[in-house]
Order: sequence, then structure tokens, then C-alpha cells
Amino acid sequence: MRVNVAGLELGPFAARCVLLSCEATGEALVVDPGFEPEAVIAAVRERALRPTALVLTHAHVDHAWGTAALKAAFPEARVLLHEDDLPLYGNLVGQSQLFGLPSPGLVPHDGLLRDGETLAFGHERVLVRHCPGHSPGHVVLIGKNTPEPLAVVGDVLFAGSIGRTDLWGGSLPQLLRSIREVLYPLPDATRVIPGHGPETTIGAEKRDNPFATPSEPVASEENPAAPGGVG
Repeated sequence: MRVNVAGLELGPFAARCVLLSCEATGEALVVDPGFEPEAVIAAVRERALRPTALVLTHAHVDHAWGTAALKAAFPEARVLLHEDDLPLYGNLVGQSQLFGLPSPGLVPHDGLLRDGETLAFGHERVLVRHCPGHSPGHVVLIGKNTPEPLAVVGDVLFAGSIGRTDLWGGSLPQLLRSIREVLYPLPDATRVIPGHGPETTIGAEKRDNPFATPSEPVASEENPAAPGGVG
């Protein structure tokens, strides 16, 4: 079996929506349905996928704006996010107004993600890990028993950078702890799919990322520049 991965960079912040699907069954996770939901819906239908869940790595507007539209198109798909990001999710309209964006539709969540749980789609599985710092309830998805090591990391870690920590509930010490304790122990060959910008690997970031060395102590709440978007 194999996990098929498709990424769509959408909207004014070029945020990445990720489709994770089971090759054998077509069941899929839609991760971070941000802007241009019609493009996500078209991509799902073109691939004949059956979404079982709409998973938010975090509830910033550029990663969650299109959730209601995806839920309307695929009502059987469960909307899932971490409890600590519920205040952000409940304020998507306010977030949109802050950035001068149209108001999104709103839809209740269908369940809460917990650190260490496993999400199934067809014959495939991903592990949910709580990685706060960019937002209080940020999670990453780590492939389990996939042919290649895989991590969908949202806005925790970027190629050569890290997520911003100056938005609601952000914390640089928490973010660096999440990277060092959850992501850096993964195999160096792990394919890292971030919420913005190019893909990378765990090994490349451990070696070259100037903001998150494997063991350097955290000295302050200074905020490095994110590669684009809300963060």
C-alpha cells in the first residue's frame, strides 16, 4: 500500500492544502482547506477521492478559511482540530476582517484531535502530534508505515525557517521545543511538507536551519520572518 500526496498552494498567502489518500481505497484526508475551496473540491473529484476528514493543522485563516465549503461538498468528512485552537477557529470571521479578506462560512467541528492518536484513511494511518508555538493547538501529521517517512507540518517548520510566533497564542520557546522534541527525532530522510514554501527534509533542517538548531538554548521571544502568509 502507499499514501498518495498532493499539495495545492492557494490564496493570497500561497498556503498549502494537502490531500493524503489511500491508493487502494481512495479514502482521503484533506489537510488545511484554506482559500480557493473550489480548487480543492475539483482536485478531490478529479482524483476520485472520498474524504473522511478535513484536518486543520491549526486554525489560522489561511489554513481554515475554506472548511465550511469543503464540508458542504463532502458532508461525510469530519472537521477535526485540536482543542487549543478552538478560539481561533471560532474567530475566523474576525481573522478575515483583520487581513481585509471576505468572511468565510462557518461550520461546527466534528471532533478534537489529541496528541498521540492515529487517524485512519483506508488502509493508511497518520500519527497526530501536538506541536504548539505557532498557535496553541497546532498539530503535525506523521506517516505511519508509509514507504517514505512523511511529516505534514503546517507552519511549525519551513525550509530554512520556522513559523512566526507574533500571532494569537504564539510562543517561540514552545515552537522550538516542538521542533526539537517532536520533529527532529524523526529519521533524517523524512519528507517535510510545510504549509508554505518548498518541501524539505528533517536532515536538511537539522543541518542548515539557522532558527532551529538541534540543541541551541532558547534565549528570547524574538520572531524570525516566516516565508509568507499569515504564518
